[in-house]
Amino acid sequence: MQGDLAVERMCQLAQVGRAGFYRYLQCGWQGEEEVAVRSAVQSVVIGHRWRYGYRRVTAELRAQGMIVNHKRIARIMREDNLLTVQRDWLRPADHSLRAARIYLNLANRMSVLGPNQLWVADITYIRLTREFVYLAVVLDAFSRKVIGWVLGRSLKAQLPVCALGRAIANRRPPPGVVHHSDQGVQYASREYLQKLKEHGMLPSMSRPCE
Repeated sequence: MQGDLAVERMCQLAQVGRAGFYRYLQCGWQGEEEVAVRSAVQSVVIGHRWRYGYRRVTAELRAQGMIVNHKRIARIMREDNLLTVQRDWLRPADHSLRAARIYLNLANRMSVLGPNQLWVADITYIRLTREFVYLAVVLDAFSRKVIGWVLGRSLKAQLPVCALGRAIANRRPPPGVVHHSDQGVQYASREYLQKLKEHGMLPSMSRPCE
């Protein structure tokens, strides 16, 4: 990028000091390295459906060859709301609802012949230059068309609830639609299940190994 110009000459033309220029490069590298680590953490946590705490995430990243310590991973997971999700899943507010939160996998028993028979919901993340955003989507399994989606900076239940609300507004589904998801705490939350019930939708959840 610098062509035939020396760093000193470029700094003179830009009216900046060499020390400041090198500090900028160092900060830029550190920022890229931080984003790379965050991306790896997100991938492990979401890949294991939020069942991994910071120690298991640290161990897996080390197995992949990354030099990280558990304090840094705990900080990243705390800042990205991943530790909160883990705690909510292990200690739900209402223990009486815990058994009811796991539903049969109805989707793998269906032959989808038309729209509004089976909807599939999921959450993923999108890596930006300096941060991450989460994408909650609802698909119609017949057409594979996205019928509801929302972007957000938090993994809390409100994100997929909004995506579901948009899907319902777009399709106005008849009662009996099967709604399939994983067993993530967001989809097992009281708010999400209540919305399914209000619109006559049948919850379906995959098993952890699926």
